[in-house]
Amino acid sequence: MADLFADDLPPAPPPGEPREDAPLADRLRPRTLDDVVGQEHLTGPEGPIGRMVAAGRLSSMILWGPPGTGKTSTARLLADAVGMRFTAVSAVFSGVADLKKAFAEADLAARAGQRTLLFVDEIHRFNRAQQDGFLPFVERGTVTLVGATTENPSFALNAALLSRAQVLILHRLGSEALGTLLDKAEVLEGPLPLDADARAALLASADGDGRFLLNQAETLYAAQIPEPLDPAGLGQFLQRRVAVYDKDRDGHYNLISALHKAVRGSDPQAALYYLSRMLTAGEEPLFLLRRLVRMASEDIGLADPQALVQCLAAKQAYEFLGSPEGELAIAQACLYVATAPKSNAAYKAYKAAARSARETGSLSPPANILNAPTKLMKDIGYGKDYAYDHDAPDGFSGDNYWPDDMAPETFYEPVERGFERDIRKRIEWWDRKRAERRGE
Repeated sequence: MADLFADDLPPAPPPGEPREDAPLADRLRPRTLDDVVGQEHLTGPEGPIGRMVAAGRLSSMILWGPPGTGKTSTARLLADAVGMRFTAVSAVFSGVADLKKAFAEADLAARAGQRTLLFVDEIHRFNRAQQDGFLPFVERGTVTLVGATTENPSFALNAALLSRAQVLILHRLGSEALGTLLDKAEVLEGPLPLDADARAALLASADGDGRFLLNQAETLYAAQIPEPLDPAGLGQFLQRRVAVYDKDRDGHYNLISALHKAVRGSDPQAALYYLSRMLTAGEEPLFLLRRLVRMASEDIGLADPQALVQCLAAKQAYEFLGSPEGELAIAQACLYVATAPKSNAAYKAYKAAARSARETGSLSPPANILNAPTKLMKDIGYGKDYAYDHDAPDGFSGDNYWPDDMAPETFYEPVERGFERDIRKRIEWWDRKRAERRGE
């Protein structure tokens, strides 16, 4: 598909040398993996990509991350770093014929001793059958597959493909990485026509998307604005609400921290104020919804199980209504979590259980609670003497569910607030019943 009109196009520039009239984002593409910003956890010496490059051999991988975080650039630079042939297809524009051609060319290259990195952009757009088509070529080593996706691979890609490729997560670019991109743009094009507050607002408005940030910067350069803009002028010029944040106190993070602590501290008035500050400044509503969902689990938990339901319903309502109508649902969720009874018992319990899981390794559950679908499993004691709770008095058998080599532990301790007060009573009753069964 990419070669369809090749005869009608002017010669392509050498790899890594974009045209002079190319968009700013293209001219600022990194030339080496060291130039990729914001993904040091992958590309650094101790990161999985850094280690593969040092070893000189790549394995197939899925690059999962938001738009504008460097997935395509990373794939191109990977091929250069290990001396592989690079070929790319897009699941948006390519079909089966394009894939067959790519695999055939990779096979010829392999016979000549040249390995091929096949980059598949938007790989989640290929259906399950098309994804299966990659498998034999990946298994034979005809290609090293590098797929890029903005969707959760667990849901967007089939299990067979995922079992043959490791998933590497690219992070949304933080303010430092975005600032580095703007610094590079200013080295190339000159100072942006922005005061310090407007520059900070431009970074905040990018929401972690480096490509969007550079496109906005290019718009500003093209306008040849004579005087530096302040945040209000920037917002009016770009016809986009721009966050007006205090340059001395990184407003994005200060305000979300204030919102979270006001919710945790059960102050609905302050929580609504900080929520409104961020929405008015142009903060991404879905970012705020993600944080409210987090608060519902971390700071409320089972003290009020409806908090999580309310926050997820607000997300659905916002996606259905859009702005500005959907923002009322966000405010409703904010007020709900701020006025709900608070408990971090579930949060602490999960952290403690995760720590215990890491320490105890692969201990097997007791044999009596294991299913025995085969005769062999029955013969070795699986399912023997299992006590079916519904047949026991009060629907509770008091059986042991912990591994034989592990003493029972207590991770979850409900507080005396909200719904957890009732949960605490239930657990205490069950504990007494278990003690009675043990004769204590």
